[in-house]
Amino acid sequence: MLELNLTGLNCPIPVLKTKKFLTSMDSGAQVKIVTSDPASLQDLQDFCTKTGNQLIQQTVDNNNLITTIIQRR
Repeated sequence: MLELNLTGLNCPIPVLKTKKFLTSMDSGAQVKIVTSDPASLQDLQDFCTKTGNQLIQQTVDNNNLITTIIQRR
């Protein structure tokens, strides 16, 4: 699985970088995205809903890092 580390970046940069990254991936491929901006939790959910990509999982760890796994449509 590919990983995209976007810690330290604030809205809307994580979504924009995720969108660009996904365009380089094959359909069905998954990416693990790590962010630190609390807004990215909802922003990435909304992004998946709007684009048809599948949100596989989201977790928040003890350091408030958000890990999101998205599968490209």
